[in-house]
Amino acid sequence: MAFHLITGGCGFVGRNFVKRLYNTTNDTIIFIDDLSVGTHPSTWLPENTPSRKAGGLEYFGDDERMIFIHKDVRIILEGLLQDPDYFNSTFGLEIGQFNDVFHFAAIVGGRATIDGDPMKVALDLAIDATFFKWICEHKPKRVLYPSSSAAYPTDLQTESDAIALSESDINFKKMGQPDMTYGWTKLTGEYLASIAAEYYGISVTCIRPFSGYGEDQDLSYPVPAIARRAALKEDPFEVWGSGKQGRDFVHIDDVIDCSLLAMDHIKDGTAINIGSGRLTSFLDLIKVFGSFAGYEPTIKPLLDKPVGVHSRYANMDFVTEKLGWKPKISLEEGMRRVYDVAVEKYA
Repeated sequence: MAFHLITGGCGFVGRNFVKRLYNTTNDTIIFIDDLSVGTHPSTWLPENTPSRKAGGLEYFGDDERMIFIHKDVRIILEGLLQDPDYFNSTFGLEIGQFNDVFHFAAIVGGRATIDGDPMKVALDLAIDATFFKWICEHKPKRVLYPSSSAAYPTDLQTESDAIALSESDINFKKMGQPDMTYGWTKLTGEYLASIAAEYYGISVTCIRPFSGYGEDQDLSYPVPAIARRAALKEDPFEVWGSGKQGRDFVHIDDVIDCSLLAMDHIKDGTAINIGSGRLTSFLDLIKVFGSFAGYEPTIKPLLDKPVGVHSRYANMDFVTEKLGWKPKISLEEGMRRVYDVAVEKYA
């Protein structure tokens, strides 16, 4: 039986990977989360999913192939560094080499967290340092490290000088300033991934997702927050900043598809963009949701709120050429899915 490990498995991206792997493989998925950001599996697994607790673990599914560990991932990784048989000695779980390891554990949040508590976000450096030390000793078959579009230099994302960001725009020998401590931690993680691949022979793939979104994302992120306001037909309609700032929105299902494909083809720590290649302003996004709700609200800019860079979107040429991948879910289809869920919840 194959085992996969997902750190941060109860956050937005992590839990979607848990569900995808469970539904598309016969493997066992072990996922770790301290629930400081993520939510308990009982809140996002299908209703009436069988579960039981035993030995400090929670097993989910009829076949119990989803195994949840409610711990700070650093405690688990440090335990594994001290005792390679830690899972067995602590939880009675016999695991050899992991097949795939997905590292989503991070201090992460919306703009308010990135700008409002940058030192808290810097704790990601400690999480990643422990993680990379462990994979270099454990040597799983494959590793996915999620970086971020925040790693790109902010001077390429201004109102007067916005370009489609290419992978080559990050060059460790010619650096720009990434986006706050979050950007720096992800950039550092990419560098550690390249070291793990070159010096320790680890198969590592790095991804730079742009503005990922989905139906089960929490309200600290802009897409579900905007969807909620539209579902309630709020008027005036509040938007952080002027609303003219733009992002590259990509649905979580497409993020997962591209990530898994990339792991089949990229082994050396190379980082790839995952986006649509389309820049959409928040004002345009409000129009999309307004069309779903059947109204045209008055916009109320909140100029005292943090907004980040003005324009951030992906150049997808490298991914298209190397992997032959393009997103399947259009902006309109994906946002409609989010809106329909918001209507069920709030309207």
